Amino acid sequence: MTPLKLGMVGGGQGAFIGGVHRMAARLDGCYQLVAGSFASDPLRAHAFAGELGVDKDRSYDDYTQMAKMESARPDGIDVVSIVTPNHLHGPIAEAFLAENIHVICDKPMTATLAQAKSLVAAAAVSKASLFVTHNYTGYPMIRQAQQMVTEGVLGDIQIVEANYLQDWLSKAPNPDNKQAAWRNDPYQSGGGAIGDIGTHAYNLVGFVTGLRTRTLNATLHTHVKGRLVDDDARINLHFDGGARGHIWVSQVAIGNANNLTLAIYGTKGSIRWSQEDPNKLWYTKLGEPPVMYTRGGGFAYAAAATVTRIPAGHPEGYLEAFATLYKEVAQVIIASETTHPNTVIGIEQGFDGVRFVDACQRSSKAGAAWVEL
Repeated sequence: MTPLKLGMVGGGQGAFIGGVHRMAARLDGCYQLVAGSFASDPLRAHAFAGELGVDKDRSYDDYTQMAKMESARPDGIDVVSIVTPNHLHGPIAEAFLAENIHVICDKPMTATLAQAKSLVAAAAVSKASLFVTHNYTGYPMIRQAQQMVTEGVLGDIQIVEANYLQDWLSKAPNPDNKQAAWRNDPYQSGGGAIGDIGTHAYNLVGFVTGLRTRTLNATLHTHVKGRLVDDDARINLHFDGGARGHIWVSQVAIGNANNLTLAIYGTKGSIRWSQEDPNKLWYTKLGEPPVMYTRGGGFAYAAAATVTRIPAGHPEGYLEAFATLYKEVAQVIIASETTHPNTVIGIEQGFDGVRFVDACQRSSKAGAAWVEL
């Protein structure tokens, strides 16, 4: 595979997620980072571009300049990665889609439903596609869970439980904590825990089960005094077909780092998975003891084996899952496909995630009333 030419907006010095995206893009040799607008301050942006080995003439003062100049180059970028605060995702993506440059966008797709609708309209008239990095879908055992559900191993799905618990915002952060600052700003984030990690839990539920949420009710709460966004959310879900679900997300659950878990219960059996122990998947058939499937093991399904890089016993984790998404996006772009496999998260799922946040906020404001998405 000839590497795609990659640009990046955001992800400057000290930005956690920018580094993750760059590592994920490099892992399978599918991309070469050649351009960027890495910070809102041009001096810092150009200095960091030099550290990354990006040529001076392809380090840009802002994303609008970058989109226009890269599209005019014969060797311009094929795709741009957006790793900025949420409120900038929509405008940046629209600028590059207008130039027919593919977009890989960090989640959530936008900060507001209005931005999401505008972005969907922009994508509809572009020759390029937009992809969203819900990276937890890239874990091999999540791919196995999806295949098991699709093949009917669990029977009819009845109950789904997803939790994503953190504790890093259990008290007011230091003023110089940039990661916390924009996440706690309702304008930049669009929502607190519900947008930051709730969208991951919600996306994972839909990815594995294929269920579509019909209605939900939500209670969003803020525990830390003075905080302007939610830091804890409890959501009940009613799916098409009658299944029920529950999601709990919190960033004030002391003792939890990145405790993302998923449990699916059907008429024939159940599966359980934990992101902090991602190489294992527990399966229980009705009336029988639990069985532990392992990534790379002898009973791994084809969907898991396809995205497994190393033998069983050597852990694969967060970065590899992220890299799987980047690799699959590259394959779609290179093939010039107008449709893509259900493992690739596109604009439809991105819009659904923003719609989920909006519905949770509407429900909570109405006293946890049941609302349609």
